[in-house]
Amino acid sequence: MKVLRTASALALLALAVSFPLVFPNPAVDQVAVLTLMFAAAVTAWNAFSGYSGYISIGHAAYFGIGSYAVAILCRDWHVPGGWLPFLLLPLAGLIAVAFAVPMGWVALRTRRHTFVIVTIAMFFIMQLMAYNLRSVTNGSRGMSLPIPVRWGGAFYDVPFYYVALGLLLLALFVSWWIRNSKYGLGLLAIRDDEDRARGLGVRTGPFKLTAFVVAAFFFGMVGGLHAYFVESIFPAFAFDPLIDLMVALMAFLGGLGTLAGPVLGAVILVPAQQYFTIEFGKPGFYLMIYGAMFLAIILLLPQGIIPALQARVRRSEALAGPLRGEGGGPEPTLAGSSVEAGQGESGGDGA
Repeated sequence: MKVLRTASALALLALAVSFPLVFPNPAVDQVAVLTLMFAAAVTAWNAFSGYSGYISIGHAAYFGIGSYAVAILCRDWHVPGGWLPFLLLPLAGLIAVAFAVPMGWVALRTRRHTFVIVTIAMFFIMQLMAYNLRSVTNGSRGMSLPIPVRWGGAFYDVPFYYVALGLLLLALFVSWWIRNSKYGLGLLAIRDDEDRARGLGVRTGPFKLTAFVVAAFFFGMVGGLHAYFVESIFPAFAFDPLIDLMVALMAFLGGLGTLAGPVLGAVILVPAQQYFTIEFGKPGFYLMIYGAMFLAIILLLPQGIIPALQARVRRSEALAGPLRGEGGGPEPTLAGSSVEAGQGESGGDGA
């Protein structure tokens, strides 16, 4: 099973690397760039919300902060279009972190529904600041970013594609490390029972804040990359509440708390959004699709696609086990069964 997973991962990586060469269509590449951006963002969001159980509906604030950070730095430092704006992405992530530390410290002093409301309130505060700090953000007039004029034609999307792919791979590595580390075990303990985790010695405050800030760092970089990709930003689009809705829906669709689930959700939802927007010519039509899909997930796949498939595989193996072992072999003990059940509930390795 482990060899199969490794081979599948390598095959998917090879497909992702060669995608612009296999499909040299600017329209397809543009959708692929947006998909990779949101896949990186939802993977980072899942490393906080999926592992800790704190559902944040305000991380789009750091997406907007990263967008304005890149735009302002390009304007003040006279950065030309080309490869140089990509070098500003880590700095945009760090600027988002500078905001996330105090905001996360305040928000994480609450729990559950109160935490969700606080994150939403902080998001709208940042949006209002973008409108009103006209000397910095130009207010509702928005800001322009440098245009890479030398990247004309079909090549224009290629640099953005590979930078977005790099962000996704980095986010996946960080999420995988958190999931398989002692720190990640502490986050999962917080998700299951925070008071009990604190009683067992988990430093719940620093654990939650660190994951919150890591997610904000990636959101800042993705926001900066998105701003450079679309070449202009406005407060309503840089600080868009629909980004939070999309990210949460992607995570729940693929499987909250798993490693591959958020990526699968992004691969399904982003192209679907682009398709419905182009096909029906109504930018808001996909919102109805989102609502219907969210209800369908809650009713039919409450744990998401990946956990549902894992549960089906486990049931199939459990049914096939007695047939393979007809020649003998000890029956599993009650203790062994309970251990396996406990592992299943924890989500395994989060494939």
